[in-house]
Amino acid sequence: MTETIAAPAPLADTTEQFKLAFGHQPAGVAIITATDENGDPAGFTASSLTSVAAEPPIIAFSLKANSGSAAKIAAASSFLVHMLDAENVTLAKNFATHDYPRFDDPSTWEFVHSGEPLVHGVRRVLRATPLSRVEAGPALVFTAQVEEFIRNDCEGTPLVYHSRNFHALGDHSNVNNYSI
Repeated sequence: MTETIAAPAPLADTTEQFKLAFGHQPAGVAIITATDENGDPAGFTASSLTSVAAEPPIIAFSLKANSGSAAKIAAASSFLVHMLDAENVTLAKNFATHDYPRFDDPSTWEFVHSGEPLVHGVRRVLRATPLSRVEAGPALVFTAQVEEFIRNDCEGTPLVYHSRNFHALGDHSNVNNYSI
């Protein structure tokens, strides 16, 4: 007996299915900041941050190629990755909002020794240097080597993005002892 495989779905339908499927896949939330060629700070919220390797420590993330921050991040010789906790949800929303004045209040950030903007109030921040940049459709995918941790306090409650909303992970979401 032969099995009949259905014809592929039209691209528009596949795009909608893709958005639904990946919207249901939770992702950690980070803010990535850099300094542009004029010394001005730039940054955006990313839910695409992932670890690639531990030795040497390599990360990857993506962003829309036509975003306001894309050219600035792509041209930067290094950047900071702020790994957000639930208490940072307002920062996540602000850095995700187009034309939000992210760096207007100097009391909320500062430049670190290597020149990148450090957002105050984030417990885990690393500095990385780019290894590669690949065009992938309308996005740019970056890999970068972690050079140092500016902060590494793992006491917070991680912030995740799921189904177009921010959520907090905690003991209530631990399912290691869950049985089926």
